[in-house]
Amino acid sequence: MTATAAPGFADPVLSAQSVFRAIMDATARPGSIQSIEGVASAPPPLSAGAAAIALTLLDQDTPVWLDACLAAVPECGDWLRFHTGAPIAADASRSAFAFVGSAAQLPQFDTFSLGTPEYPDRSTTLVFQVDGFSVGPPLALSGPGIRGRQVFRAAPLPADFAERLAANRAQFPCGVDVLLVCSNAVAALPRSVHVIAEGG
Repeated sequence: MTATAAPGFADPVLSAQSVFRAIMDATARPGSIQSIEGVASAPPPLSAGAAAIALTLLDQDTPVWLDACLAAVPECGDWLRFHTGAPIAADASRSAFAFVGSAAQLPQFDTFSLGTPEYPDRSTTLVFQVDGFSVGPPLALSGPGIRGRQVFRAAPLPADFAERLAANRAQFPCGVDVLLVCSNAVAALPRSVHVIAEGG
């Protein structure tokens, strides 16, 4: 069986519903870690968790952009097109979703669509692969959906990730939304969240 034809969810309806709930819960409670069902057949370096999100959120009307890490492996784009019908966008600013496989290759957020004050929903959602949520530089989160203040970790992240998120928040209601995903869990940092480096 080729990587393209490899199956996605074993139970497409129930699995997609479960992953969608995890994404919604993560977005409602920024910085919380939500378990998701992975897809073992996804071609690397596309992680099982990122593949599960793709199967849940992408369709023929959601152009998706891939960073150089993922775009360098044609099987990743082929798998996404085969299973979701989503067109692969060459221009990041025209993508509804952007999948980032390497922290070192995460473009600046203004590379993507930030939406407009009239249509803030026309922004790009970043799906950013990480190794996990137990290590990494601590980020202090506050804002809607967070009681008081919460410390969040993920790795690997760009060294200036907190600064990027702060600049993104300053553009609210415009800006990108970020989903951080490992093989079996997802966390969300929506544009509404306030983020500073711990101790900053």
